[in-house]
Amino acid sequence: MPFNQQLTDELNLILKFPNKSLMQGLKIHHDADPAVIDAAKRLYDKGIVSQPDGGYLTDLGHDLAEHAQVIQSALTNT
Repeated sequence: MPFNQQLTDELNLILKFPNKSLMQGLKIHHDADPAVIDAAKRLYDKGIVSQPDGGYLTDLGHDLAEHAQVIQSALTNT
């Protein structure tokens, strides 16, 4: 299954979460890009973030963020 725009939006949002500390998160404001708001809601529904407007990455979210960073690094360092 190829990455569609929704999955790409979700991956991009996951990559925006701080990776230095488990105590840092994101707040998606109501006036953000609608695609980002929708991506945050989908990530929440999937159990990847703690709040529908961002919050913190869950354990699953941290695992996915690590994998997303590896993929991003591999594809951009060619």
